[in-house]
Amino acid sequence: MEETFAKYINVKGELLDLSQPKVMGILNLTPDSFYADSRKQTEKDIICRVHQILEEGGTFIDMGAYSSRPDAEDVSPEEEMRRLRQGLEIVQRECPEALVSVDTFRADVAKMCVEEYGAALVNDISAGDLDAHMFPTIAQLKVPYILMHMQGNPQTMQLNPHYDNPVKEVIRYFAEKIEKLRTLGVKDLILDPGFGFGKTLKHNYEILDKLEEFQLFQLPVLVGVSRKSMIYKLLNETPEEALNGTTAVHAIALMKGAKILRVHDVKAAVETVRIFNALKDR
Repeated sequence: MEETFAKYINVKGELLDLSQPKVMGILNLTPDSFYADSRKQTEKDIICRVHQILEEGGTFIDMGAYSSRPDAEDVSPEEEMRRLRQGLEIVQRECPEALVSVDTFRADVAKMCVEEYGAALVNDISAGDLDAHMFPTIAQLKVPYILMHMQGNPQTMQLNPHYDNPVKEVIRYFAEKIEKLRTLGVKDLILDPGFGFGKTLKHNYEILDKLEEFQLFQLPVLVGVSRKSMIYKLLNETPEEALNGTTAVHAIALMKGAKILRVHDVKAAVETVRIFNALKDR
């Protein structure tokens, strides 16, 4: 399938070229994210993680303060903002040029992070479904917006996910969202099919198998599969043992057109991208 997509996104007034895939390193400011090693709460741990992501070749730091793992406890907007302020202040002081993506579904939180701390992107696991003010807020902020598909919410998404055709239904979902965002004047969009969010193991692999079909929107696709249950449950492992499986899925996703990998293990993902690029450049 011939590749067609928007090759550039406007990040803080600069055009970022996505013709070669980029890596987004995860920084969780939470006590309960599913992968224990990703949880960073002390100032020392946050500083180390920020430097690690950048030194290992990550382009973005995806900072989240609300755990979206299945059955995670709800976090108040005030607590989410408190955690993010701590992390963003550290990044602003230590690495002011870093491109921070804020992982939130709340419009007020996104607005605070962009306007007060210069967050460069907003990563919304609900694509506006959990906060009706998100789309107009993104239009006002004029930052790239990652919209992810999720069936239900973090507390209910894995209770009994059902699709007649997961690929077609996620594509239809994105078509409706993109139309609304374009009407509001939002230009820089990134699509995330939402692996593990309201999907069974079978659903996840059906979407991975047909990932190239999302190119019909001519928008960059972000893949977030790092150490998730679609890998470790299939392999009868734990998240701590799932790096090799993650790398295998990353390689498949890149071959099928993914432009951003959202990962825990930045070095491994960057190396996977380099190998992919070497193959593509032959």
